[in-house]
Amino acid sequence: MTLPTLTKEPSRTAAPPPLRTLGRWGATMARHRRVVLGIWLLLAMLGAAAYPLLHDRLGAPDYTVPGSASSEVDRLAVQHFPQFGAEQDLLVFHSTRFIADAPEFRAAIDRALVAARETSGVTGALGPFQGNAATQISADRHTAIGIVGLEGDMSERVAIATRLQSAVTAVSDADIRIAITGYGAAQADLMEIQNADMQRAETIGLPVAAAVLVFALGAVAAATLPITVTAAGIAAAVGGLFGLTTFLAFDSLVLSVATMIATGTAIDYAMFIVSRFNEELTRRGVRDRSARAEIDAAVAVALDTTGRTVLASGLIVLISLCSLTAVGLPMLDGVAVGVVTAVLATLGAAVTLLPALLATLGPAVNRGALPARWRPAETRSTAPSSAWARWARLVMRRPVLFGLIGVAVLAVAAAPITGIRYGIDMGLGSLGDRPSGEATRLVEDNFGPGLLAPLTVLATGPDDGPLLSAAQSEVHAFAGELSHDPRVATVLPQQSEGRIMIAVVPRETFDSTAVAQLTDEIRARAAEVDGAEVRVGGTPATFAEVSERITDRFPWVIVLVLTVSLAFLMLTFRSIVLAVKAILLNLLATGAALGITVAVFQYGIGESVLGFQSTGFLQVYLPMLVFAVLFGLSMDYEVFLIRRMKEAWDRDQDNAAAVAEGLQRTARPITAAAAIMVAVFASFVTADVLELKQIGFALAVAITIDALVVRLILVPAFMRLFGRWNWWLPRWPRTIATAGVSG
Repeated sequence: MTLPTLTKEPSRTAAPPPLRTLGRWGATMARHRRVVLGIWLLLAMLGAAAYPLLHDRLGAPDYTVPGSASSEVDRLAVQHFPQFGAEQDLLVFHSTRFIADAPEFRAAIDRALVAARETSGVTGALGPFQGNAATQISADRHTAIGIVGLEGDMSERVAIATRLQSAVTAVSDADIRIAITGYGAAQADLMEIQNADMQRAETIGLPVAAAVLVFALGAVAAATLPITVTAAGIAAAVGGLFGLTTFLAFDSLVLSVATMIATGTAIDYAMFIVSRFNEELTRRGVRDRSARAEIDAAVAVALDTTGRTVLASGLIVLISLCSLTAVGLPMLDGVAVGVVTAVLATLGAAVTLLPALLATLGPAVNRGALPARWRPAETRSTAPSSAWARWARLVMRRPVLFGLIGVAVLAVAAAPITGIRYGIDMGLGSLGDRPSGEATRLVEDNFGPGLLAPLTVLATGPDDGPLLSAAQSEVHAFAGELSHDPRVATVLPQQSEGRIMIAVVPRETFDSTAVAQLTDEIRARAAEVDGAEVRVGGTPATFAEVSERITDRFPWVIVLVLTVSLAFLMLTFRSIVLAVKAILLNLLATGAALGITVAVFQYGIGESVLGFQSTGFLQVYLPMLVFAVLFGLSMDYEVFLIRRMKEAWDRDQDNAAAVAEGLQRTARPITAAAAIMVAVFASFVTADVLELKQIGFALAVAITIDALVVRLILVPAFMRLFGRWNWWLPRWPRTIATAGVSG
């Protein structure tokens, strides 16, 4: 096959090319730096003021599937069985001093029931002596439960449970403790735990990131810039999310994930731009802040080169995250909108606030510098260290060997993904001594864990009409069959206006794999009841529907991300080979990261070290979320590395030299950037909530794999194997790419 003809680009000694759009934008930010700094100061203050207000508006994760059977059960339950509401929580009474028959115990029950019925959003409350005392009072008679109905959707019920807990706490005393448990109550406490997890992670990750920044940029002043830009971007994102709460609902997971990802990306983006700015100052020999024209020119070049790479990387992250909306789940929609808002805000800070700060500081960016031998080459008037170039040439001398080793390592790491199992873990084990945690343990010990969130089977006639006599008999027979299932603790049927609602209480907790299997079987058997429309709802059924929706649409998310990313990378790299190679390597790295995550969190390898107990599965949305996030994040380093290689290729048309120079120039900042992201993500492994621990671990492992295996081994190996074909692009996409990047 004949290689395409390649045109020789201007040599290194040619006049510098004119600034493109982003370079001119950087120059404008530098000239108007005081105005830009003033605007960002105002935005940061507004964002800080909006932070507590945003927290007040955060709800619980909305696991509902629009138009699903469980959503219909909620609607019909409120319509035909209003006293039970859409969710039934448990009012738990416990005393070590009194038994349930004692006047003091009964008086506490009466006070709590009155407070519950007066709480907005509560549809009814049934005490142990009004219902079935035999099943609502424990064997030792020191614990009793009441049943409370809550209305509204999942997020609204969490707010109601919070108000209810406050109301019953106000009427409790030291001898008789009263607490609420159930889905809504547990979620309310989990949100507080999640917020504490996020704050603890930040106190761990940010100092580590700051230390890495000092080493990466070689000076304390330079290291403060990425942190300042990140803080300002996050503040602006908080303000944006607060504004969006007027139209949309967000949960605490959205803020946690958005903050985690935006912090990592923002610090990296700012660090890359600061590094290039320093390189330009050194090249121009600027040592005095009075050299205003040269400083502004250095800002412009930094934006024109690395700034364009940062924007390209950010767009890939946005493309990947937007794909989550294709699933059609409110929970994932919120995550997508939250992360996109945060990344847009931090990107905005990187191309507006950062140029203004760089122009203000000029060479003062290197104040508090490390000793010369520890500083990066771009801050010294010497050539970059040749160690990375030697490594690149070593890999390129044996590209097949290094390529096979790298691929084999990633393939072995990805192997556990073939046995992946999905589920939804609520995190009940992390509730600790919070009210819902104590109430949950009392219910599990005295009544069985299934009472926390039973299944709801609701039967109606055609078009939601009343059941005929024969159909009612069929439904009661179905309830009888369920009562004999060894996995079912009890069945509680209720009838109203010819419609039947059955509470099916499992023997296990609602988020266990055993209850998930039971739910699937009940849904299948319900479809076989003659003469009735039987729907299955409740939290376990909602979890089952979420799992089905995610597993059904995950392949479409993958196809969407890969297709759009391929087109975007072709325009960015102006190469088909590089775009395809980047996607394949990213898929392999993502698979390896997920495989290791499966080995740890599903099989329990190292669970004692990380401080958790394996549930035997991964959160059902984790692989999709991790794929979307990692595909965008890991592409950052690919774009940064390849763009620098292409600068050398365009200048000298020497593939091996371009690869060596690109790695030589970017290995230190990429390694530092990866270390920063790993520090930020790994800090979430300290979380008490398992889903945050899983997300942080998976992202940290993936970034480590990407920086060490993909960028330092596989990229130079494959770049050497493909040679000049790396830079080939057919004529028609080349025309489009040229038009797209010429601005």
